[in-house]
Amino acid sequence: MRHKIASALLVLIFGSGIAFFVYKTEPKLNKNFETQNAFFKKFPFRLGLDLSGGSHLIYKADVSAVESSEVGNSMDALRDVIERRVNLFGVSEPVVQVQHGGIISGSGEQLIVDLPGITDIKQAVEMIGQTPILEFKTEAPNDTPQTATVDKDGKVNLDIGSQFVKTELTGRYLKKATLEFDQNTREPRVSLQFDDTGTKLFAQITKANIGKMVAIYLDGTPVSTPVVREEIPNGQAVISGSFTPNEAKLLVGRLNSGALPVPITLLSTQTIGATLGESAVNAGVKAAIIGFLLVTIFLILWYRLPGLIAVIALSFYTAILLAIFKLLPVTLTAAGIGGFIISLGMAVDANVLIFERMKEEIRKGYNISDGIHTGFKRAWTSVRDSNTSSIITSIILFWLGTPLIKGFALTFGLGVLVSMFSAITISRIFLFALGINKNNNFTSFLFGSGFSSAKNMTNNK
Repeated sequence: MRHKIASALLVLIFGSGIAFFVYKTEPKLNKNFETQNAFFKKFPFRLGLDLSGGSHLIYKADVSAVESSEVGNSMDALRDVIERRVNLFGVSEPVVQVQHGGIISGSGEQLIVDLPGITDIKQAVEMIGQTPILEFKTEAPNDTPQTATVDKDGKVNLDIGSQFVKTELTGRYLKKATLEFDQNTREPRVSLQFDDTGTKLFAQITKANIGKMVAIYLDGTPVSTPVVREEIPNGQAVISGSFTPNEAKLLVGRLNSGALPVPITLLSTQTIGATLGESAVNAGVKAAIIGFLLVTIFLILWYRLPGLIAVIALSFYTAILLAIFKLLPVTLTAAGIGGFIISLGMAVDANVLIFERMKEEIRKGYNISDGIHTGFKRAWTSVRDSNTSSIITSIILFWLGTPLIKGFALTFGLGVLVSMFSAITISRIFLFALGINKNNNFTSFLFGSGFSSAKNMTNNK
């Protein structure tokens, strides 16, 4: 008996600690949030674009020059580059996702960029578009047709672009860029260092083009056309030109933030206002509170003391799940809040199954304690199977769904997992801690007439 009470106390302390953590790390609940130490200020809820407001951009990626087997890798590299780029501007929790096949018909590979808090579309587009496209090109073969233009004075201008052909070496393989100054002229220049793959490609290019020019292109424009004197095996290249120190410094920063491995084109933009996002948050929270109160009333009126314990377990479930959302962290969207509310219903469903099974066992003649023990044991298979099917569904939705559906699936799946723990473990610990063994009028009042044994029901008659 003592160890059951001790277990209940430990669970109470644990749940109270979790609830305290959620309160301390939520600005809307904690008036003193700004004065908290760094640990507590690290864990606010992460709100999605639809709740916090911001910009939603869809880009088309031009992968026509990329081999089909490398498209996936190129898109992943593009996503990483854009993430680094927007992080430099201090955007809070940007979301950058690759959409294979595109969500706009016939648009191919797409990149979806969500920038919470950035409601200026022009600023958002500049933030993404300023990232340079870095390319290395070699001299075209002698028999390659050259293109030229004739100006109004009759002067023929040879198109320099037709003199070079693309290579596999692009900004995708750039490791870092640094600002240097030429020792002789003191002119600023940008030094490039490639990663292992880029180093090998650069060595092959320089070895095959000794005595020829290798052009360095930025955003489709040649900025440097050095002549290769010898093979360069260390993966280092230099961009020189008529840079001012500030221009060179800016270029270094842009390159280090990431040179785009493939060109991108803006397809569509959408702005979500902060007011709309706040109203969605308030509506979701209101729905969750009303749902919780209605469930509480039902459980207590129908099951009395076990119902009250189920409400306590449900409170623990809510605190634990909210703490998980903060610690992982989970990006909450309107759909995600919907998933959380539905999982709340699943948690109640498990308690209902357990209590109804307990009723059946007690009616067979078991005392309260044995009925609780047997009821939990025999209800477990039903709870396990129903929750397992829900978890499988959430996994499939998360795997195959769009970003909106994934938000729902993640919160729903986590909620179902936590509800199994709260319904099976916490409810049982508190019921066992009561230590009630005998069926009498007092226990009938506490547990409801439905928990009376068949023997007592006969005696009452």
